[in-house]
Amino acid sequence: MVSWENMYKRTLLNSACDEIIGMGTCNNANNRTEHDYMLIIGPHISTAKGYAKAARDVINMGANTFQFFSRNPRGSNFRVYEQKDIVEFQNLRRKNNFGSIQAHASYTLNLASPNSKVYDFSCNVIKEDIMRMNDLDIEYFVFHPGNHTGIGIDEGIKRIANALNNAFNGKENITLLLETMPGKGTELGFRFEHLKRVIDLVEYKNKLGICMDLCHVFSSGYDIKGNLDEVLEDFNNQIGIERLKTIHLNDSMFPLGSRKDRHTPIGKGEIGLSAIIDIMKHPNIRNLPFYIETPLDNNGHGREIEMIKKLSGL
Repeated sequence: MVSWENMYKRTLLNSACDEIIGMGTCNNANNRTEHDYMLIIGPHISTAKGYAKAARDVINMGANTFQFFSRNPRGSNFRVYEQKDIVEFQNLRRKNNFGSIQAHASYTLNLASPNSKVYDFSCNVIKEDIMRMNDLDIEYFVFHPGNHTGIGIDEGIKRIANALNNAFNGKENITLLLETMPGKGTELGFRFEHLKRVIDLVEYKNKLGICMDLCHVFSSGYDIKGNLDEVLEDFNNQIGIERLKTIHLNDSMFPLGSRKDRHTPIGKGEIGLSAIIDIMKHPNIRNLPFYIETPLDNNGHGREIEMIKKLSGL
């Protein structure tokens, strides 16, 4: 793994943020207000050519936020960007009134693993990335809870909570989001109860929330297509609706309760366009940021966003 000490200079981001503060303000979760019924939507996008390039691409497709990987999604390395790129990125998000931006953790993390090497790696990476994303003034950091790989749900949940308790101190501006999962194999987080139990064991609960992935929650057996109100009532009873912070806007290739994870373009899957628009317009959801993770390029995501704007009226 590339060490934080060798690859990352915290002062770089701090100085970039200071420069923006001198011109106005840096965005963060504490000073941003999102107007009622203002649609906050954007794609998951590559930052390989810099944060500023990603922001410009988002603006060009008619979006006002985005999600990106905090590091290589299948490895351990992360890219260090030049200060001028970070300054331009912060300027673009401020001038274009971006909504909350979300970073997505690497898929290599497994905070529930009983394997000490895997677990220690995962604990170090999530701690490192929380610091990095917080310094970049990113509002949300979402991660997959983990796979218990045979030790059982109870022990897996304890290991996730232990990792989080050692990963942050509650003073950060960033909010950590557990993602709802479809329930493949020994995957945790496919029941709301799993997420509640993790939160209950974490000290700084005010820094935790949930990202609801529409494909995942549908595949796990929650009927968001036929009975959304009942699903949200269950969520509220288990976790509290106030902890629902963001939405992964994906259709599902597989039917309700399939426990399979395969995203499809919006309206091309088992959830369907009409149901997805209804979900977006629900009073408990419409003000949340929506991040599209469908298997399309930037042009395809631009067309999806245009379609959603027209049909949702948000």
